[in-house]
Amino acid sequence: LCFQGYGIQAAMEDEPSNDNLYLGVVLAAVVIVTGCFSYYQEAKSSKIMDSFKNMVPQQALVIREGEKIQINAENVVVGDLVEVKGGDRVPADMRIISSHGCKVDNSSLTGESEPQTRSPEFTHENPLETRNICFFSTNCVEGTARGIVISTGDRTVMGRIASLASGLEMGRTPIAMEIEHFIRLITGVAVFLGLSFFILSLILGYTWLEAVIFLIGIIVANVPEGLLATVTVCLTLTAKRMARKNCLVKNLEAVETLGSTSTICSDKTGTLTQNRMTVAHMWFDNQIHEADTTEDQSGATFDKRSPTWTALARIAGLCNRAVFKPGQENISISKRDTAGDASESALLKCIQLSCGSVKKMRDRNPKVTEIPFNSTNKYQVCPGWLPVVAFGVVVTRCQPACSPPRVCVCPQVIMVTGDHPITAKAIAKGVGIISEGNETVEDIAARLNIPVSQVNPREAKACVVHGSDLKDMTSEQLDEILKNHTEIVFARTSPQQKLIIVEGCQRQGAIVAVTGDGVNDSPALKKADIGIAMGISGSDVSKQAADMILLDDNFASIVTGVEEGRLIFDNLKKSIAYTLTSNIPEITPFLLFIIANIPLPLGTVTILCIDLGTDMVPAISLAYEAAESDIMKRQPRNPRTDKLVNERLISMAYGQIGMIQALGGFFTYFVILAENGFLPGTLVGIRLAWDDRSTNDLEDSYGQEW
Repeated sequence: LCFQGYGIQAAMEDEPSNDNLYLGVVLAAVVIVTGCFSYYQEAKSSKIMDSFKNMVPQQALVIREGEKIQINAENVVVGDLVEVKGGDRVPADMRIISSHGCKVDNSSLTGESEPQTRSPEFTHENPLETRNICFFSTNCVEGTARGIVISTGDRTVMGRIASLASGLEMGRTPIAMEIEHFIRLITGVAVFLGLSFFILSLILGYTWLEAVIFLIGIIVANVPEGLLATVTVCLTLTAKRMARKNCLVKNLEAVETLGSTSTICSDKTGTLTQNRMTVAHMWFDNQIHEADTTEDQSGATFDKRSPTWTALARIAGLCNRAVFKPGQENISISKRDTAGDASESALLKCIQLSCGSVKKMRDRNPKVTEIPFNSTNKYQVCPGWLPVVAFGVVVTRCQPACSPPRVCVCPQVIMVTGDHPITAKAIAKGVGIISEGNETVEDIAARLNIPVSQVNPREAKACVVHGSDLKDMTSEQLDEILKNHTEIVFARTSPQQKLIIVEGCQRQGAIVAVTGDGVNDSPALKKADIGIAMGISGSDVSKQAADMILLDDNFASIVTGVEEGRLIFDNLKKSIAYTLTSNIPEITPFLLFIIANIPLPLGTVTILCIDLGTDMVPAISLAYEAAESDIMKRQPRNPRTDKLVNERLISMAYGQIGMIQALGGFFTYFVILAENGFLPGTLVGIRLAWDDRSTNDLEDSYGQEW
C-alpha cells in the first residue's frame, strides 16, 4: 500500500514526498528480517525423516546359500535369513526361527520398560506382543537369534510410524490463531475507517486520486508497524529464559501454547519413569525388608550381619551379568550407567551400595561357566571357585522420574503407554495420576465382589483402558471416557491409537500437550498442539517431532513451562495494548488534516520513528514483567473466550489511553504553532497554502507573512 501510494503521488506531482517510499522500504525490511528469523527457527524442527535414517543399522549378517555374509542393511530383502546377537540393531522386521537367550529392547517402539524375550513360539495375535517377531531398529541386548525377514523399509512397523509422523499436517498454534484474530480485527477497523474517509474526501471535493492517497494513508496509520518485531522478540526472550530452566523451545509459538494447555497426554517409559529399575524390597529370614538406596546407607532397616543377607548379597552380586560402564568413579552409584539387563543393573547398584565393590567380589570368585536365567527354569547357576545358585527373592520396581505437576490449577494428565496395564496402573498411582482413594471399574467390582459388567462406569473416577478395547471403540465411546473420567490411563496402545487419543482430546476443545521419548510417540508428538520430548533418554525421532525438549528429562519442568506460557500471554496483552494506544494519536491528526484542512501535525516518517523506535523498546520491556501472584491458580485459558485482543483491550487502548495521548499531542501541536504566530482558528483551511512550496506570503494570526 505504501508503494502504491508513492506511485500515485509520483504520477500526480512533480516533486512527490518520499515518506510513503521510506515507510514501504522499512516495513518490507521488518517483514523480511522477522521472516528469516522465523524460518531459521522452523527449519531446525522439520527433519523428522533424517532422524529415522539415523536409526538404520549400517551392517547386517545374513545367511545366503549356506554362507554367512556381512552386507549393508539397506540391501536386506524379504526372505533373507538374518542372524543377530547381543549389541546388534535389528536390520528389518523378522520372524524368529531359532534363538538362544535372545532379548530385545522394544522400549522406544512399544513402551515396554524391560527387555523382551524372543523365541520361535507364537504367543499373541498382536504382532507387537508376540514373541516370535523382532522389529526393525530395535536393539538385541543379549543372546542370539535367527529369523526370516518379513518386511523392509517403509513396510516395517518403524517405517509405517515414520510415514504416519511425516504425513501429519501440523495445525496452527493457539498464539498463531490469536494473532490472526487480532490482525482481522485491526484490518477490519483500518478498512472501515479508510473507506469511510475515502467517501468523505470525495464529498468534501477532493479528487479521486487524493482520496485514494488518503485511503492508503489511513489504513497504513492503523497498522502497528512494530508489532511483528515486538511479538517475535518477546517470544524469543521467553524461549531463552525457559532454556535456562532446561526447557528448550524449538518452535517460538510453542512458548505460549504450553501456558494454554488443558490436557497433557504423557508417555510412561522414560517420561514419567526413568526407564530404569531400583530394588524396592527383599525377602529373607522369613521377612520382607525395605531396601536402602541412599548413598550413605543411613536408611537401613535390617541387620546386615545376618548370614542369610550375606548369602543373598553374594548371589545378587555373582549371579549377575550387569557391569558399570568405565570412567564413572566420581559419579554417585545410583546415577551410574550400566551395561546389562535392567533388573540385574538394579541388583548391581543395590549390592554396590550395601556391600561395597561388586567387581572385587567377582575377582575373588571368578566365574568358570554359567547356566543363564530363563523363564522356564526360573533360576541361574554360576559355577566358580565358589558355586552360586540364584534363588533369592528381590523385588525391583520401575523408578518414577517425578510426580506430574499438581501445583495449584494445572492441566489434566492422562497416561498413554505401550506397556502392560498392570504396570501402567501401578506407576499411575505412584506418581499421582490416579489419586489415592479413587477407584477404577475393576477396583469397584473387586471390592463389591461383583462382575465388572454390573458396575456403572460413571461411578469410577479413574479408568484404565487396554489398547485392544480401544481398537473396537467408536469416536463417541472414546469421547464418553474422556468426558466422564478425570483420571485416565491408556495401556498397550499402538502409535496409531496414541494419535486417536490426542485427536479425541482435541475434539473436546482441549489444548493438548504430548510428552514422550520413544519412536512410537512421534506421531502423537507432532499431532499435539505442543509436543514435548525428553532430552536425555529421548530418541532422535521424538526430539525432531517435538516443539519443546526437556533437557533434564524432568517432567516437573513442565510446570515451569506452563507458568512461562501463561506469563508470556499476559505480557503480550500488555505489549499489544501499549502498541495500540499510539494508533489514535497517529490517526486523528490525519483525519483533521483531511476534514479541517489543517497542516499535517504528524508525518509518515515521524509515525515510523515512533512505531519502530520509541514505542518498540518499552513494548519489548513488558516481556520482562514478573508474573502475577495468581498466575498458577487460574484455570487453563479457554481459547474460545479468552482472546489475546478482546473488546475490553481495544476500548481501553483506543477509547481511553489513545484519546488521552491524542489530546496531549494536539495540545502540544496547537501551543507550539500559537507560539509561532498561528492560533488554532487560523490553522483551519490553510493546508493547501501551507503545503504549496511556491507560496511565500501565507499570513499568520498577527499578519506576518511566511
